[in-house]
Amino acid sequence: MILENIKMRLDAELLSRNTATELSYERPDPLLVAKRHQDESIALICALFAYGNARQIVKFLDSLDFELLNESEREISKALSKHYYRFQKSDDVSSLFITLKRLKEVDSIESIFYVGYKKEENLLDGLWNFIKEIKDINKYDSRGYHFLLGSLPKSLSSTGTYKRYLMFLRWMIRKDALDMGLWGKIPTSALLMPLDTHTFKVSQKLGLLNRKTYDMKAALELTQTLRTFDKNDPVKYDFALYRLGQEKII
Repeated sequence: MILENIKMRLDAELLSRNTATELSYERPDPLLVAKRHQDESIALICALFAYGNARQIVKFLDSLDFELLNESEREISKALSKHYYRFQKSDDVSSLFITLKRLKEVDSIESIFYVGYKKEENLLDGLWNFIKEIKDINKYDSRGYHFLLGSLPKSLSSTGTYKRYLMFLRWMIRKDALDMGLWGKIPTSALLMPLDTHTFKVSQKLGLLNRKTYDMKAALELTQTLRTFDKNDPVKYDFALYRLGQEKII
């Protein structure tokens, strides 16, 4: 399939998917919960727990009291003592809330990302700066917490896709019927594809992606291909590609 035909198909898919009704409890997605609150800290929590079954993700997110981000650290630990999700025990969940509470008292998530990004206008530099900051602001560590937050990579050739962070950035930077567009400092042209297994396989089948390894280099390659469709907003195709794979249309 030639790229021009693929673009036409994705544009049509994008148009049909870009509606508020695309997010519902019948078709669950963590963005459903994030949009309800319109807050960068809450959105990040929703994104970081976005792994596994979509219905279970939303059920877990709905069980959280996000007002705890304004409470004392002791109250946070007490209130979340029975909350857990897959790899995260209750201490991991409460530590994430505590980390983001501390962060709010220092600077916005957007500003921390922007400090790293603006040096060379590179989104990954912004991400590395943010991960460093949240690791420094709370020294708590465990297997589950490490899985949730990720770590600084040694090189791009040995790093994963950081899908949950890149999805969060899509939510924050883009603005349409799906994405919230709460930030204004980083342009949509800088976004990178939040590559998951669905978009990875669909993109290969469509001929958008040649790389066989599921890693950051694949995310960069796919983003570059999609920039030929729209250089100012390549990641607008993310949700459409995801649904095509999730719903087994392709």
